[in-house]
Amino acid sequence: MLIDNVKTEILTTVESACQNRFGQKPEGLKLGYPPQVELGDFTIECFPLAKQFRQNPAQIAQAIAAEIEPSESIQAVRAVGPYLNVKVYNRTLFGGVCDEIVRQGESLGRSNMGQGQRVMVEYLSPNTNKPLHLGHIRNGVLGMGVSKLLDATGHTVIKANLVNDRGVHICKSMLAWRKWGNRETPETAGIKGDHFVGEWYVRYAQEEEKHPDIEQETQIMLRKWESGDPETRKLWEMMNGWVYSGFAETYQKLGLEFDAFYYESHTYNLGKDLIQTGLDKGAFVKVADGAVIAKLPVDEFGTQRDGSQKVETLLRSDGTSVYITQDLGTAKMKFDEHQLNRSIYVVGSEQNYHFQCLFKLLDMLGLEWASGCYHLSYGMVNLPEGRMKSREGTVIDADDLIEEMIQLAADEIRGRDAEGRLSDEEIQKRAFAIGLSAIKFYLLRVRPELTINFDPKESISFDGFTGPYCQYAYARCASILRRAETEDLTSVEPDFSLLGHEEELQLIRALIQFPEVVEEAARDLSPARICNHLFTVAQTVNQFYHKHPVLAAESPPLIKARLALINASAVVIKKALALLGIETLEEM
Repeated sequence: MLIDNVKTEILTTVESACQNRFGQKPEGLKLGYPPQVELGDFTIECFPLAKQFRQNPAQIAQAIAAEIEPSESIQAVRAVGPYLNVKVYNRTLFGGVCDEIVRQGESLGRSNMGQGQRVMVEYLSPNTNKPLHLGHIRNGVLGMGVSKLLDATGHTVIKANLVNDRGVHICKSMLAWRKWGNRETPETAGIKGDHFVGEWYVRYAQEEEKHPDIEQETQIMLRKWESGDPETRKLWEMMNGWVYSGFAETYQKLGLEFDAFYYESHTYNLGKDLIQTGLDKGAFVKVADGAVIAKLPVDEFGTQRDGSQKVETLLRSDGTSVYITQDLGTAKMKFDEHQLNRSIYVVGSEQNYHFQCLFKLLDMLGLEWASGCYHLSYGMVNLPEGRMKSREGTVIDADDLIEEMIQLAADEIRGRDAEGRLSDEEIQKRAFAIGLSAIKFYLLRVRPELTINFDPKESISFDGFTGPYCQYAYARCASILRRAETEDLTSVEPDFSLLGHEEELQLIRALIQFPEVVEEAARDLSPARICNHLFTVAQTVNQFYHKHPVLAAESPPLIKARLALINASAVVIKKALALLGIETLEEM
């Protein structure tokens, strides 16, 4: 019997008991889990029924329990204070869950929760004057993680990347290369394209300290770009091409995918028509010098230090747009092009105020879809030395970090391979998967809004709350299942009634809860929920097979039952890792 059917049976049974005892069906019944598995497999709290049935919750629980007799699935219902604890027969609990998990396989955890909803997840948004760094990795794995969760719950997901490919910061690297590059290219220098351009951005900062007047040349170059000067545009396209080539390599390593690319060079003039609409509606105001502003609501934005109302400039006095102007236009373009229900911006917490203003301005324009915009704000990633600074060349480059983590993983694998049975090729293959797992899990295991102090050595550990630990749990399950293939168990039927030890009950509960956790994580836009539950499953399955023999169990039917539990655990771990963008390994 499928476990969902069991849950339905429990609720239906309790409803019938309430009808018999109180003359009416209960309102708002919810099935949960007791704090200890010894108390039962499921629980229903009776606090919500107190008002309806005009009795205290403990009395209600006692009355309902007295009305319920054991059934084919339900072994017992017991009142403990204001709770109804339900025990399901182990043959039904373990057999139903294990069979269903294995049957669903890769589709495990999928639901129709978001059916009919079109959602854009915009993430990464790199600048084309430098390579991706550690902060971008957090943004990228968070954006992909959220996208996978939304996809798993039935949403139609459009993964978008808004590339910041124009502006004075781009011109700085361009100017430095033109002055001192001597026509060198990434190929002739033997340097990845985005790193190559990034070096010229750092060089510009160094030269600017010695020659502050270089800033004027940068502004001239920017004006030439905006006027369409052929030579400047050609240089811009060449250097951006180098960067895009470099980005693509890093995207592939990290497993980052995009369905749509937007470029600031195409969007920076958008939004002016919306500003005019706002003026026509009286939502925005043109001031004496010709600039257009929006007065922000005091109840939401407070006031300036002098007590005056806060304002947001939308057009300068000369009619040119500011950054938020193009964001207004780009938001409308996205909703129009993709018929979105929601638009999620994965952007660091330093931009909280910007997005608060953006969404309020869209609302002031009367755009119905404005309420579908959401800023998924995430905290910074700090290093032992403090915050990263691109201009000073002190960032942790994404590629450098990936290579460092792969090397740490390779060292760990060689240390465990005392007999030297693994080839260098196999070590590198495993090290890549483990190194990327360490990075992704470490960055996703905490709620997005929290700041992270990244510790490479802690993240790569095969023990503790890490990606490699969870990968190892899967590999251990896979090893047990491989060894079982050599046993003559084909004709043996599992006897799930033989299961029921505390560790077995804890494990089956964790497996039951996985689809619920996927939906909760999608609602919260928090892959951290998956990380936490995955670690619980990995830890619990480790405790189970260390305490209770699987292949050396007392009888073949018990061996088959425990193998089914191991197999179901492997399916759940693999699916959870996949939602985090982490590869599984059959051997570690």
